[in-house]
Amino acid sequence: MFSIKKLGAIGRTYRHINRYHRILRVLFKYGFEDLVEMLHIDQYLESGLQMINRKPREQIEKLSRPERLRLAFEELGPTFIKLGQLLSTRPDFIPPAYLDELAKLQDDVPPFSFAEVEEIFLDETGRKPSELFYRIEEEPVAAASIGQVHRATLKDGQDVVVKVQRPDIEQLIAVDLEILAHLASLMEIYVEEMQGHRPTSVVEEFARTISNEIDYTVEISHIQRFARQFEDNETIYVPRVFRELSSERILTMENIKGIKASRVDTLRQQGVDLSLVAERGTNLIMEQIFVHGFFHADPHPGNIFILPDNVICFIDFGMMGRLNRQNREDFTDLLLNIIARNESKVTDGVLKLTNHYAEVDKEALSRDLSAMLDRYLYLPLKELEAGRIFQNLMELVSQHKIYFKPNLYLMMKSLSTAEAVGQMLDPELELIRLAEPFMRKVKSDRMRPGRIADETGETTSQYLKLIRELPDELRSILGQIRKGQMKIEFE
Repeated sequence: MFSIKKLGAIGRTYRHINRYHRILRVLFKYGFEDLVEMLHIDQYLESGLQMINRKPREQIEKLSRPERLRLAFEELGPTFIKLGQLLSTRPDFIPPAYLDELAKLQDDVPPFSFAEVEEIFLDETGRKPSELFYRIEEEPVAAASIGQVHRATLKDGQDVVVKVQRPDIEQLIAVDLEILAHLASLMEIYVEEMQGHRPTSVVEEFARTISNEIDYTVEISHIQRFARQFEDNETIYVPRVFRELSSERILTMENIKGIKASRVDTLRQQGVDLSLVAERGTNLIMEQIFVHGFFHADPHPGNIFILPDNVICFIDFGMMGRLNRQNREDFTDLLLNIIARNESKVTDGVLKLTNHYAEVDKEALSRDLSAMLDRYLYLPLKELEAGRIFQNLMELVSQHKIYFKPNLYLMMKSLSTAEAVGQMLDPELELIRLAEPFMRKVKSDRMRPGRIADETGETTSQYLKLIRELPDELRSILGQIRKGQMKIEFE
């Protein structure tokens, strides 16, 4: 994972000062001079801002502020595109207009040359692509901010796709993360409304996410774990990966020949049962979240292929979410209590699943949650939209300066996306109805005798460990007191 160094005088290295000035020029170009001035950035730059043109172009001034932020992020490249995509899942952190705009971020960038692809292969494998593949197309079929994809054929005739990481991307991201960490720390100092949001924590979370995305061996592990989860499920197909032709910067996997879920008219023309596919896809996401606790965090229609016999295939496993058993149980309780409109238990459930850095006014939180639940009070189950419930919930808790844990934001995003894709294929799809059996199973598993025995055994072993270790700990403390190395204060 990237190690984010603290930046004092940011100009201590040439790469930082150049990149920082580039970022500031783009912010000024798109009309964010007020933000730059609010953060007092000139105090930290050894080279001042006087030479930077601060006036945005006339056509840019006509755009809304969210549109300008999206364009700025696209111009700043891979790190900022990925950051914007993460922020688009965080209604607790930015207003709805920005969420909608950042969700439109385009990850399409010009490709890099095949000569550079060959150089990366030599660095990673010691061999050229022509030595490893029967055939590889020099023109990529897709180019994105992190890497690009080439079609190829193995020597045994197997068709594959080869994802190759963009040259020098790791160094660029490392510098950008340090600058973002610096900007986030300034926000916590100078922007009062940001202090409770802890922007530095968001940057740290982003660093963890993007670290996984640029190490393709992590994605390979994700694919293989995903395949094990569904090895006995005939409704899903998981692409085969070729580890011997992969590395941190190269990923070789089976070329999936299906129809993307986004091509609804083509699916219909090919006789695909759209209702069945919508239900299967939604159930697969439910199983990932509620049963396995390991789920695809970006199941948008471009990442889902439909194969013959209505079989579903996910691609792009760079960003995956994880939920431990306790999180799954607590979230299940919360969602069931929202459906049942059980106000007091909803409040307790929210507090279990959130981080709060100051004292929470539980009465005010309960009152606002009650008002939110009133919106759903008389709606039939089929009209309850999970995506809308989650967005309202995230916005509400952020107003009380409490925040869901990062993995829960990913999970709610995944469920909301699955609902949207499902309803695109079948407008009658009801995610809440499909989720109920999975949630009931989570609750029944909690009461399994074997589960209770496991937890009792775990608790007993923790007590035995404490009893074994306590005498040594006490001896150490008493020894420090005798030597005058420990001071005890009473208040």
